[in-house]
Amino acid sequence: MLSETLNRALSEQVNAEYYSAYLYQAMSAYADRAGFKGIANWLSIQAKEEMAHGVRIYEHILERGGSPSFNDIKAPPSSYNSVREVFEKVLAHEISVTARINQIASLSVQENDHAAYNFILWYVKEQVEEEKNAKDIIAKIAIMGDNTGLIYHLDMELAGRTFTDPFPVEAADTTAG
Repeated sequence: MLSETLNRALSEQVNAEYYSAYLYQAMSAYADRAGFKGIANWLSIQAKEEMAHGVRIYEHILERGGSPSFNDIKAPPSSYNSVREVFEKVLAHEISVTARINQIASLSVQENDHAAYNFILWYVKEQVEEEKNAKDIIAKIAIMGDNTGLIYHLDMELAGRTFTDPFPVEAADTTAG
């Protein structure tokens, strides 16, 4: 059974993940309006991943006998000055998510809840990847400068991203019974 403290922290993280999805979908809309369909695709897939993250935390709360709570999700910014600014905001946002996830991991240890700690470790690892992805894109943009022709190549690269469910339902074991 989840403690009330962990239940609250995980519920807040569900809301934070849903906000992340809103944020990335708003960024995707900006990129789409600016003519960067590949960047819009990358950000839209990022939004789908964030929703999946939130749903999985919600499911964990229920599996542990908790009761998820939901708060209002504020509207994200929808206007940006450049692709560079978008990805700088992506990185800053992911750094803030990492801090939240680390707080949940620390709380799990403090409360001696090994199940919660084991669960949240997936997110700890995921945040390393999220920050790296944003840093890598920012580094490419820094090399490209304001050359829209070169940013077009980045747009084409990011168009290739496809959604992979981070928590696929495992196939039922048909060998038993």
